[in-house]
Amino acid sequence: MADSAPIILVPGFWLGAWAWDEVADTLRAAGHDVTALTLPGLESADAERSAVTFADHVDAICDALERKDSPAVLVLHSAAGFSGYAAVDRMPARVAATVYVDTAPGKGALDPEFAAAEKPMIWSEIEEEENLDGLTDEQKATFRERAVPEPGGLLREGAELTNDARRDVPATMVCTGFTAEQYQTYAAEHPDWAFLAGIPELRNVTWIDLPTSHWPMWSKPAELAEIIGRVASGARAG
Repeated sequence: MADSAPIILVPGFWLGAWAWDEVADTLRAAGHDVTALTLPGLESADAERSAVTFADHVDAICDALERKDSPAVLVLHSAAGFSGYAAVDRMPARVAATVYVDTAPGKGALDPEFAAAEKPMIWSEIEEEENLDGLTDEQKATFRERAVPEPGGLLREGAELTNDARRDVPATMVCTGFTAEQYQTYAAEHPDWAFLAGIPELRNVTWIDLPTSHWPMWSKPAELAEIIGRVASGARAG
């Protein structure tokens, strides 16, 4: 779509580019230029990931931004809010806008005390801790079958953010597991929470409530694609 900014889709923990398939197909059918990423160490269960660092993920996102002919909309799901925000800090001029999907711009390390080489997806913990509203049994089974352990460096490492221009990149917060009001309240009341720490410093934010699971690319793919497409069209128009 000539009047739309290119789109880069970045999945959260345990996921590859495949997690975005339905959203990406919908956006491409509407004429958008879409790239979905599989970040280092997430290629397969057999991939070597013991040496993968947080910086490797930031580099991969920045490489994807540099390959686009114009600034792109960076769509970040879950823990990708950390590496994605670090990429925005590194090259804000290459980011037309950000879309945070049930996440926020994270600062620091997600879990500085995490010592293991990798963090596997444990389904009992997902069922206990995460919002699964709207996911089918088939989608849950696919998640269990295709989930890849996350490199440990992604939990215990972070980046020093130094570029004030990151704060002016337009951000759309798509709130699914929690409401927009809850996100803003928690960020204000808990400034020490790393995964919400970037919210107060953003200067251009749009909040959207989309009540559904923590994985809206599966539970509400059409609605999520519509939001992303609208941001991409608006980013190029702006």
